[in-house]
Amino acid sequence: MKLATLKNATRDGQLVVVSRDLSHYVVVEAIANTMQQAVDNWQEIQPKLNEISEQLNAGERPDAVKFEAHLCESPLPRAYQWADGSAYVNHVELVRKARGAEIPESFWTDPLIYQGGSDDFIGPRDDIELPSDEWGIDFEAEVAVITDDVPMGVAAQDAGQHIKLLMIVNDVSLRGLIPGELAKGFGFFQSKPASAFSPVAVTPDELGDKWQGNKVHLPLLSEYNQQQFGKPEAGEDMTFDFAQLVAHAAKTRNLGAGAIIGSGTVSNKQGTEFGTSIAEGGVGYSCIAEVRMIETIRDGIPTTAFMRFGDHIKIDMQDELGNSIFGSIEQQVVQYD
Repeated sequence: MKLATLKNATRDGQLVVVSRDLSHYVVVEAIANTMQQAVDNWQEIQPKLNEISEQLNAGERPDAVKFEAHLCESPLPRAYQWADGSAYVNHVELVRKARGAEIPESFWTDPLIYQGGSDDFIGPRDDIELPSDEWGIDFEAEVAVITDDVPMGVAAQDAGQHIKLLMIVNDVSLRGLIPGELAKGFGFFQSKPASAFSPVAVTPDELGDKWQGNKVHLPLLSEYNQQQFGKPEAGEDMTFDFAQLVAHAAKTRNLGAGAIIGSGTVSNKQGTEFGTSIAEGGVGYSCIAEVRMIETIRDGIPTTAFMRFGDHIKIDMQDELGNSIFGSIEQQVVQYD
């Protein structure tokens, strides 16, 4: 089943069921008006939404309307919780190596996670508006899950049952602001502006055997200024799976229905020490920072620039036939007025 949220006059938009091929949708206001209402009452509402999904995919809904991704909010336009992990330790290792530091051994056994801003997500085709492009603007291509209510202390082997929906993410970062904030010892805030999620959220069964071990086993595709930038496999080199990330987030607190847990930047070693660009025959990267880290490690100085006003980023994930699963995130960086 695939769900989306259309923009309307309200903060939380209108929940719709979307066809598997992303061609049409059906409004489901008689069942739930918003995505949050659906996940709040998932056990009761999911079967009703699934019935409409089956009808829509069978061509049995005369009320179906053409689906257009640019009319979408992020599936949850705002959420009670957005906690982003760093499940790909290769990414963390690169960050630290670039500044001459080794990663602590605990990073391989204890997940990193930060609490992001969840009150103001932007739509998957909305501009990334920022006051300055001197702050080191970067995209981060990631995968994320939406949970139902998760009890505090849930075991990792039980946490997977609380994963109800999957999305892809552009977790925008301001790399120039990060060092100063981390130096204060209190974590990210100004350096993490609004994130954008895919037009559509899907139930794990939509991925078939590509959802195994609480991981998505498909490439995550990034195009930067119309050039292929990355296609790392999201299931490879993922040190902590989504069940482990959910359990880690719930160690000392309950997670309310609609909590979003992110994977962190998808990153593959590709059998090399640092990974390899697409131009060099590898699978590339999911953020500019990794390229700059490798340039620093190899050459002593980074040469690839961060994003500037006018730059474009596209993030997508496709099935084996080349069909978009979640719909693509397509954004331009513009100056905030």
